[in-house]
Amino acid sequence: MQRRKLGKEKVSAIGLGCMGLSQAYGFQDEAASTHSLHRAVDLGVTFFDTAEVYGPYRNEILLGNALKPYRQRVVIATKFGFIYNRKRTDFGEITGTDGRPENARAVAEASLKRLQTDVIDLYYLHRADPAVPIEDSVGAMADLVAEGKVRMIGLSEVSAATLRRAHAVHPIAALQSEYSLWTRDVETNGVLATCRELKITVVPFSPLGRGFLTGKVRDTTELEAGDFRRNLPRFQAGNIEANRQLVSVIEKIASARGVAAAQIALAWVLAQGDDVVPIPGAKKLAHLEQNVTATDIVLSLEECRELEVTFTADNVSGGRYPALFAAMAER
Repeated sequence: MQRRKLGKEKVSAIGLGCMGLSQAYGFQDEAASTHSLHRAVDLGVTFFDTAEVYGPYRNEILLGNALKPYRQRVVIATKFGFIYNRKRTDFGEITGTDGRPENARAVAEASLKRLQTDVIDLYYLHRADPAVPIEDSVGAMADLVAEGKVRMIGLSEVSAATLRRAHAVHPIAALQSEYSLWTRDVETNGVLATCRELKITVVPFSPLGRGFLTGKVRDTTELEAGDFRRNLPRFQAGNIEANRQLVSVIEKIASARGVAAAQIALAWVLAQGDDVVPIPGAKKLAHLEQNVTATDIVLSLEECRELEVTFTADNVSGGRYPALFAAMAER
């Protein structure tokens, strides 16, 4: 597996987004998830992404148990910063953000126990809190670094201006944001350029468009009852049909190469630079193995151009989030 720089570490060029192993995408099987995590390590994946809110808590516990034998070989990222109903197992009751310094510390202490480790490799603020200056949130995270409880700090879904303010307090190792063929906001809102100026690694989540860019999702009714994509605008009637037409271009390129559409979509994200480390999720072993081999695919300039002309902001139908979540992004 190729490796790329992330702050002080070198990690696998493709990481694993672990949220779907515990929530949001229908039924979860803990034994199967543990097997997937072990298989990911076998395949050379060294970067694993979780958060306190995934489950909540269950995802960190899962990673803590499954990755304990490999702890010295892997980099684990986790996050704080949401207000949510701790009894729910979905995103239905995330109600706001909490970037207070005391919350940064409390969540870190709890995450260390759930992850069964003495240090968090990468600690993200999940969303910026408009009620708390970013300098205060990052200052508290920096204190955790000074105490040896956190190695690196990151931010998720913030604006370029907020990123600059945060970086002035303490070096930001990674900026996590949705980035894929059908979500290219970071290219136009200054975030990608700012990351490159400040030498911050970009960590795209949902690089497969929450599975849509694989070509496997043709209708929202195919999704399980508990799948949160049923509530996303791009998956709604009217939008999903239009977006399917765009995916057909990925499928055409994939067919010509004899690979899967998912591999072409991931290869495009990887082609955006050596400072980009995508973290696709994968509940099935076959999908995990398929994603990892995307690192071997090098797209031509012509293929990249065709994909980029197809997936413009004007061509993609529907927003990426319902109103509540959309308002939390790019603060």
